[in-house]
Amino acid sequence: MEQVLKRIFFPAASRVQAVLPARTAVRRRRGAALLPYLLIAPALALLFVFVLYPIGYMVYLSFFDWNMIKPKEFVGLQNFVTMFHDPEFFQVLGNTFQYTVWTLVFGMGLALAAACFLKKDTRINRLLQSAIFLPYVMPLVSVAFIWVWLMDADYGLLNWLLGLVGLPGIRWLQDSAVAMYSLILVSVWKCVGYNTLIILSAMQGVPGYLYEAARLDKAGPAKTFFKITLPMISPSLFFLTLMNLIACFKMFETVNIMTAGGPANATSTLVYSLYQYGFKFYKLGYASAEGVVLMVIIGACTLVYFGALGKRVHYR
Repeated sequence: MEQVLKRIFFPAASRVQAVLPARTAVRRRRGAALLPYLLIAPALALLFVFVLYPIGYMVYLSFFDWNMIKPKEFVGLQNFVTMFHDPEFFQVLGNTFQYTVWTLVFGMGLALAAACFLKKDTRINRLLQSAIFLPYVMPLVSVAFIWVWLMDADYGLLNWLLGLVGLPGIRWLQDSAVAMYSLILVSVWKCVGYNTLIILSAMQGVPGYLYEAARLDKAGPAKTFFKITLPMISPSLFFLTLMNLIACFKMFETVNIMTAGGPANATSTLVYSLYQYGFKFYKLGYASAEGVVLMVIIGACTLVYFGALGKRVHYR
């Protein structure tokens, strides 16, 4: 009766009370829809400030001639034209691909072989796993200085060992035909432990009943490896290869400390060349153009890699 009287004598108030719950429900739905965006807003802000904005500014600078002192001068595509007509750029590009290919081949190949050897859970294998992982956790600068001493042409440990067996010393970092392979040796030595542990953990996650079925079918070790182990660890191999590929293209510290791009530009890579033009020669526009080329190369290699091997990865 009370509700009926309120509707008769206070119709406006009744309409307001009916509308309020509907408005509250709409606000709650809007808040629920906005909540995910609010939660990821800090991450998106960091992504924009530290990734998207620097990339955009690098692309912007590649169209200018600027030495950080005089005002920027728009030159259009001139930096790219100069770059692609410079023989030194193609030498640097070849050095980068040479370093990347050999580091990937030996880094992944040796890691796969070491993981197969250390697969059994024994005390010695656990000790060896810790030992081969140590180079990865060491600072890259310290690693580079250690190898500079080891590869010293006059007093280095490697040439001393060669002398013990009657072999002539090698100018590891001073010979243009050897220096790049010396850098590859250092990079493989540092990364192989990490790759080994990732592959090893993937191998230990392969279900045992698959190997039991292979033994019942009298499959040999090679067939078991290629038909069971390799497909089952393919996601880890796919991830490691991609991460190592990107890391190789971005290699800088080892070159900067051990060879400074020499001798005769034999070990200069794209990132080191970018550093030289940007922070030694103060050609920010040209350095940005090299950065754009490097970004395009990494993106193209990643797309080709996903397109060629992405569908062959076996996800359980």
